[in-house]
Amino acid sequence: MVMERQQQQPGKAAAFDIAEAGYGDRPDLDDDGRERRTGTLTTASAHIITAVIGSGVLSLAWAIAQLGWVIGPVVLVAFSVITWFCSSLLADCYRAPDPVHGKRNYTYGQAVRAYLGVSQYRLCALAQYVNLVGVTIGYTITTAISMGAISRSNCFHRNGHEASCEANNTVNMIIFAGIQILLSQLPNFHKLWWLSIVAAVMSLAYSSIGLGLSIAKIAGDYYTDD
Repeated sequence: MVMERQQQQPGKAAAFDIAEAGYGDRPDLDDDGRERRTGTLTTASAHIITAVIGSGVLSLAWAIAQLGWVIGPVVLVAFSVITWFCSSLLADCYRAPDPVHGKRNYTYGQAVRAYLGVSQYRLCALAQYVNLVGVTIGYTITTAISMGAISRSNCFHRNGHEASCEANNTVNMIIFAGIQILLSQLPNFHKLWWLSIVAAVMSLAYSSIGLGLSIAKIAGDYYTDD
């Protein structure tokens, strides 16, 4: 009778196996035997804000200006809908094969393997690693240029705008890469929940700065035209 019940309800059968393994009785473990998660609504919101609001938002005003007041907002809303749909899809794929009682997929690759098979998982892993390398290179270059811009700005303030202020981007790249390598060696780095809260506050801060500068630009052009 138990076997018949498990065949009829495969999701609950997985939960039955977990309960039989004894994980449900241990307060330090989740229902799948892993260390119990301690995330809250606050930490989850901080992670989401940090992931969604990236440094690319600083160039959003310029991009909208290039597209115009009609196409720009339409594209912005379209990508917002796409982001919402992808997020909902990932949430539904968190457990497999049943979205409520199935086994947890802790990574994007595990979800792809569970639903699309091993071959698609390998293609996904290849795409992820290529994207990771590209993003790492991009952020290293962008950070070096930003560090150089700050250094030149400080030099201009000290010596005047006629001064010859140059920054060595190669040194800045080495400094940033060294810090990244050092931080990547820290164990359980993903558990630093306060870091995501700090990053979320920073994301909202430079988004507000971008919004304020855009309003100031529009107001300045308006009064200039008058």
